[in-house]
Amino acid sequence: MPHPASRVLAVLELLQSRSRISGPELAQRINVDVRTLRRYIVLLEELGIPITTERGRHGAYMLVAGFKLPPMMFTDAEALALSMGLLAARSLGLHAGESALASAQAKLERVMPESLKRRLHAVEASVSIESTGALTAYANATALMLLTHAAHAAERVHLHYCSAQGEASERDFDTYGLGFRGGAWYAVGWCHLRRGVRGFRVDRIIETRPLPVRFTRQKNFDVLDWLNHSIATLPRAHRVEVLLHTEELAKAREAFSPAIGLFEAMDDGVLLRVRTDDLAWFARQLARVPFDFEIRTPLRLRKELVAHAARLQKFAED
Repeated sequence: MPHPASRVLAVLELLQSRSRISGPELAQRINVDVRTLRRYIVLLEELGIPITTERGRHGAYMLVAGFKLPPMMFTDAEALALSMGLLAARSLGLHAGESALASAQAKLERVMPESLKRRLHAVEASVSIESTGALTAYANATALMLLTHAAHAAERVHLHYCSAQGEASERDFDTYGLGFRGGAWYAVGWCHLRRGVRGFRVDRIIETRPLPVRFTRQKNFDVLDWLNHSIATLPRAHRVEVLLHTEELAKAREAFSPAIGLFEAMDDGVLLRVRTDDLAWFARQLARVPFDFEIRTPLRLRKELVAHAARLQKFAED
């Protein structure tokens, strides 16, 4: 049978998670009668928890608005989930992220019992999490927070940006959202300098300043989809077309990295259009697909594929 103190804490947790909850429902959730529930409410009030009570047939309990609750309490499973999340976050490339993550982990550990702390240290020592791509740059956490707020609140910002070629520029920017791909963070939105949707590497943003202007976000805008399409259509040395002999567009996409190119469903398969500077590299990607394919262009890609097959054959014979 749960200890009464555990049920009192359960009442507090329910009040914290619900803006308003009726007495009968609250009593049912912690498996006590309404009279016992009232005693628990009184105990919480004696501990300094301000609770508002609505009396009557449709009465309810709620915490006083604006009340700052005591430090959060986590179950073992919740603490483990948080620690695993912090471990995974190390691959996201935030500037000074290691110190922030270590600080957050230390705060968690200060309120943990020794047994749980040992288990979490075991997780940290034995679990490795690889990001989807190699980390290419650390992004400034302050810029990320300001841009995510601007995207959520639909507020315009002013960006001071430095391109990959070292050219500095300034522009007003409506942030539609942020995405992490290819080892870097990108802010995507409407650029008022170029009069179109553009993406900017967050680690190349020199300064971000909020502006007192609201904007209307494009409906159903998918940041990662835009990034993948933008990267896939960058001008490259070679234009490639390959017909993949599969009827399922989803399976064709799963066989390659998301931004490798553009996929189009055809009557006889899926047409993949790619721009690349390295045909040998793309030949290696083709060699990994689990279905047949037909190279439409360029002819040189066929030669690169034959050369790759010959290398594999040589390794198999050695």
